[in-house]
Order: sequence, then structure tokens, then C-alpha cells
Amino acid sequence: MNSQVRGIFPGASGQVYLDVSARSLMPEPVSAAVDRHIHTRMHYGGDKDELRAEVERARHAFAGLINSSVNEIAITKNVSEGLNLFAASLPWEAGDNVLVCPELEHPNNIYLWFNLARSRGIEVRTIPADEGRIPVAAMGNALDERTRVVTMPSISFAPGFLTDVKSLALAAKQVGALTLVDAAQSIGAIDTNVRDLGIDALAVATQKCLLSLYGFGFLYVRREVAESLVPIHVARYGIDLGEAHETAFAEDELKYQPGALRFDLGNYNYLGATAAATALDLLAGWGMKNVEAHVCGLASELATGLLELGLPVAGGSPGSHLAHIVSVGESGGGRHYSADDPAMNSLYDHFVAAGIKLSIRSGVLRLSIGVYNQSSDIEHVIAAARTWIETKGSGASSHLLGREDRGRR
Repeated sequence: MNSQVRGIFPGASGQVYLDVSARSLMPEPVSAAVDRHIHTRMHYGGDKDELRAEVERARHAFAGLINSSVNEIAITKNVSEGLNLFAASLPWEAGDNVLVCPELEHPNNIYLWFNLARSRGIEVRTIPADEGRIPVAAMGNALDERTRVVTMPSISFAPGFLTDVKSLALAAKQVGALTLVDAAQSIGAIDTNVRDLGIDALAVATQKCLLSLYGFGFLYVRREVAESLVPIHVARYGIDLGEAHETAFAEDELKYQPGALRFDLGNYNYLGATAAATALDLLAGWGMKNVEAHVCGLASELATGLLELGLPVAGGSPGSHLAHIVSVGESGGGRHYSADDPAMNSLYDHFVAAGIKLSIRSGVLRLSIGVYNQSSDIEHVIAAARTWIETKGSGASSHLLGREDRGRR
């Protein structure tokens, strides 16, 4: 991406921001749209029809981004709500099963399945990770006629590897199972075509690679699937009232909106919709293939440079697993915000002191690249890592080099 793109992200100057997997920097056009919205609300109260029009603008833009129909997109407040709305609305029977890899899922795509096991008697089949990767083959082998859902992250939140979603969706389809994707880390960074992937449902929020705010998200549900479901929660925007006023109610009639629109509830986060619609327009203008090439290219530069220093980069040399997230350390070697390895905690502190914004997740240092990053940011990180190794001396260097083979798996 060119310098003009970076120029609309004021936060990209004065620091090296490599934390889009937690939350993105906000671009100026999104900030301006938020300011206009608040100004209108503050001075004029706002017009409900205009507010709803912003929601529909966001819905249409997101549908275009992932190549779905507009009526396959529900509006949510976050990924967790989207996952729960879909999962809880399925017609579960005791003994049905869901396949999940807890090691690589965010906790919010784990809790709901064990809650359904408690409330609906389903079986949660947990499949071990394959060296930091979603175990596509093992999950395929675990499918049977009672499997109702296979769920997976499109990119794990740590160590951040791409999942072969298409292959797993195909395997699920062969036994009549549905696929539910947590796309929190991929939409807005990776070009995504839900038709090509063959998935049934996908949830995302807008504070990460969609460059906007917390409290707003989207749930894609393939129309044929959505229209076979009775939504677990209903409110006025999920009910088809025809031309009647939104307060209309007929006791004997309960007609759901077509497709995924039935999962919409009451009043929306209109501020979030305004921000999301503006950010989605930016992404459409840049082109998702260009965005993907940019962030993945920088990730490849970063992974290669850190490996050359002897650091244990998860996944090793850049390959089909690599998207826009580069992780250093041993996945699973620590808690959510810390690493068991003292060297990794030391390197994290050194990066922060060098003006680098990153995260620790599941024991690894996670450096996640946004559209606003440039090669100069990558060079800064590599230089900081080199200084750390030199400062720590041969002891730290030998310690890291001794772990390198594990980093290259």
C-alpha cells in the first residue's frame, strides 16, 4: 500500500503498531464519520430512517466484501454474539456432536459449546492441534452422521496460522455437517469469498482488521441454512412486518425476515454502523487482494528477518500457513498475556521500550500487521531484536538457537 494509505492513520507515525489482531488503528475518515455522527446526535438528535440507512450501508458493503447476498448478513455487536446466535438456533438433539480444537480457539468459541452440552446434551469432540495448526485431517476423520457443526478460526488468534477452511468445509458437507467460522482475525486482512470457501456461517467484529469500533459486527449465514432455523432470540428487526409500522403486532403471525436478517434484534449500534460503513468503503477502494498482498508480504519479510537472527518463529519459514501474523516463541507456552519462557518476556519488554506495540497470546509474542504498516516498521522490529540479542549476549542467543528447530516446525 502506498504512503497515502499510511498517511490517513496518524497513529502509525511515532510508533510501530503491530497489534491489529487486538484492535486496529483508526483511519482519519472513520474518525471524521464518528465525529459527524456524534455532532448530529448532540445538536439535532438524529433521524431514525437515516440511522437505519447507515446500518444498511454497512450491511451491503460487508456483503460485497465477502461475496454474499445482502440478506445473508445479520448485524451483531461482536463475534461472540454471532457465534452464539447461530449455534443456539440450530435444532440440536441429544447425542449430536460438534468438532472443535480448543487449543487454537479464542475462549469465546469454546464456552458456548460446553454450555450447549450442558443444556442440550450434545457431545463436544475436542481435537488436538497439529503443531500449532487446525488439525484439518483429524477433524475430517472425526466426522460422523451425528456431527452437526464443525467450527474453526479462519486464522487462529495465536500463533496466527491460516486454516484450510475450504477442505474442512468440503469434508463436513459430505456428512451433512455445517461449518461455522470465527473470522475475527481474517476479514479485512485476507481476501475472503464465502461462496468459494463453501462455508455455512461466519462471524466477525469490526475493531480489528475492519478498522473501526468495538461493539459492532456481522454474522453471515448461508440463506438456505438460515431459513431452516428458528432464531433463539427475536426482536422487531428480525420480524417481517411487510409495510406495517415497526410497532405492529399480530398475535397469530410470526414471520421471520428472509435469510440471516431474522437474526437482527432491536436498535443497532448506529455509531458502530457509521464507522464500519466508512471503513468498508476504504477497504473496497484499496481492493482486498491488494491489502492481502501487502500485509502478507510484510509478514514474510518479518518472519524471514527474525529467523535469520535465530529467533524461534512459530511455523518457521514463510509458507502456506502464514497470513499477516508473525509469532515468536512456543505456542501454548504460557498464559494469555504472558510467556513461560523468561527470554520471551524479556524480548517483549525490549520491543515495547523500542516503541513497538504488540501482544503476548498463549505464550508467544504476536506481531500482527495492518494495512498502515510499511517495510520501515519491519526493519525497526528486526533492528530491535538484533539489539536485544547483542545486549543479552551469547547466553540468550544460545538459548534461542537451541529452540530454533521447534520454531521451524
